[in-house]
Amino acid sequence: MRFIRISALIAAASLGLAAAQENLPSPAAFLFWNPAEQAIGYRSIERIFPTRTVARGQTISALLRDEKSFDVSYSWNGRKFDTARFMSATNVSGLLIVKDSRIILERYGLGRIETDRWTSFSVGKSVTSTLIGAAIKDGYISGLNAQVTAYLPELQHTAYDGVTVGDLITMRSGVKWNEDYTDPKSDVSLYAGGSKRADGIDPIEAYMAKLPRAHKPGTVFHYDTGETNLAGILVARATKKHLADYLSEKIWSKIGTEQDAVWMLDQAGEELGGCCISMTLRDYARFGLFFMHDGVVDGKEVLPSGWTRAASSQQVKTGEGDLGYGYFWWIHPGGTYEAEGIFGQSIFLDPKSDLVIVTNSAWPVADEDKYWIAQDAYFGAVRNALVH
Repeated sequence: MRFIRISALIAAASLGLAAAQENLPSPAAFLFWNPAEQAIGYRSIERIFPTRTVARGQTISALLRDEKSFDVSYSWNGRKFDTARFMSATNVSGLLIVKDSRIILERYGLGRIETDRWTSFSVGKSVTSTLIGAAIKDGYISGLNAQVTAYLPELQHTAYDGVTVGDLITMRSGVKWNEDYTDPKSDVSLYAGGSKRADGIDPIEAYMAKLPRAHKPGTVFHYDTGETNLAGILVARATKKHLADYLSEKIWSKIGTEQDAVWMLDQAGEELGGCCISMTLRDYARFGLFFMHDGVVDGKEVLPSGWTRAASSQQVKTGEGDLGYGYFWWIHPGGTYEAEGIFGQSIFLDPKSDLVIVTNSAWPVADEDKYWIAQDAYFGAVRNALVH
């Protein structure tokens, strides 16, 4: 599949919870909310699920606006499109285009306003891999060649023996994993069903420790939802900090975000490394700009030298056409790359053109090619209008 589908983990995290306010959708049906429920729920995650705050800093960095109005007109699939028609066709709640660090288009839909946060789904993975980079820079993790078991010793004598941090964030652990959502006995349906153990081990880690090996580590790309969360556990263990706190310390409080973010927790009370950070539309763009501009804040490198270049380069072929994979980033031909999440969440980055496009959406299905194709067509039209 092109990106992570959120598993039973989210449903498991919601057990015993009820929506505190009337009209909020049921947490137990998170993956099955219809678009009307999504339009309410995706901007109200902290009122439905347990979360931890990612604190912003004292100073907000202004995103300047271009004085000229911008829109794009293009033909796709035999029809004429502009921004309004694209947003309607793909149920977009927020669309932001930043060129040369200036906002040239910002629009909202589905009843959302500019101060509303919106959940990221798998866009959160790209944030988690960035925190791995920060932890390497800070000396908490020795490097991409470090063994996963050095930080998660409970995984010694399991299929994770010999798996490096680099293998983990490029989906090449070699550990056998079944991501079939139609099979109630698949790993993705079962792995989040446990509760926090008396020894403090996260139930996700405990489940992953039981999995067999399918391939030699570092050789085969295989998408594994569980391991994106395992990567988050590794960062938290190495830094001895909650992911939300480390994100605030290293990035969120430094890049001029305008609001706190919130990060959804699993049933053991830990952040989901593969999912669900809620932030405003402009703060999505600020994170994209931070990453695209080499992870530098006020002249200071937050990430190791060359990290963003390596993270946004193809480290492995995915078997998904011409899509490659970096460090939890999807790599397109021509030097562009993207953080993607189900139901239409995206940060699209074109560093050669200093272009950021952010979309937040409420697609009626999690993963359907026609929506990704429609989005790609809009991004292509924007690039053609601005770059060529």
